[in-house]
Amino acid sequence: MKQSPVLFLDSGVGGLPYCDHFAQLAPQIPRIYIADRAHFPYGPKSRDELGALLQDLITRALDRWPAKVVVIACNTATISAIDILRSSFPGISFVGTVPAVKPAVLASTSNRIGVIATERTIREPYIYELAKRFNPNAELVGLAAPELVAFVEHEWYRADREARLKHVIPYIETFRKAHVDSIVLGCTHFLFLLDEFKTLAEPEIGIFHSLEGVARRVLQLLENRGLLAERSHRTRQAAEESSSENLLIVTGAGPVSEAWHNFSKTYGLTIEVWE
Repeated sequence: MKQSPVLFLDSGVGGLPYCDHFAQLAPQIPRIYIADRAHFPYGPKSRDELGALLQDLITRALDRWPAKVVVIACNTATISAIDILRSSFPGISFVGTVPAVKPAVLASTSNRIGVIATERTIREPYIYELAKRFNPNAELVGLAAPELVAFVEHEWYRADREARLKHVIPYIETFRKAHVDSIVLGCTHFLFLLDEFKTLAEPEIGIFHSLEGVARRVLQLLENRGLLAERSHRTRQAAEESSSENLLIVTGAGPVSEAWHNFSKTYGLTIEVWE
């Protein structure tokens, strides 16, 4: 691999939309996506547990690839462990996927903002403190949705539109009863259901996520490090022709399911298993 890749890491498929959005902007940069199947889900885990397992995964990845930018494509891992990772790997630029609380708070007229996320993220004081920083009157309505994370991870790829809407409806109804006017998708997995959230919530309730902001930050860091010099000289087609550079690493023993093969094909990544 000649070009320094960008590493993306999540407990499962949730961060794939971030990886793909970045690929659309910089197709010449190789992508290594690590799906930590062995430790899925991250939501119930403690800060210390998450910090330790992420350090191990990143150490293994950096031993193999000369990455300079790592995207923690998981809201829970970002909030719980990104400070630990920055201290442990001072030569690496880390980009986190912080829930898009700031734009939701600034856009709200009712001062009531819903956040749907994992158990760990909903328990973290960070998101509530972040809201108060931009509006002292803001009230967050946090809703943990581990069942929706599991649905995206294991069933989304074969579910039809009706099934996807059915899984989102109860959460929208809960937020409507709480009189929120904004909903933050605080888990990367929920981007797979972005259309369903918008269909059911808008225009009365706005939907907020961090997809574009994360991609822009990665590009900025690569530019700062002089790693985008070839950007205009390599097309997406050329990048796809050398797709062996773009990997989907699945951790954990056992066979790779049909779902993983579908995701790898959809996102142009070659599967490799880390046991």
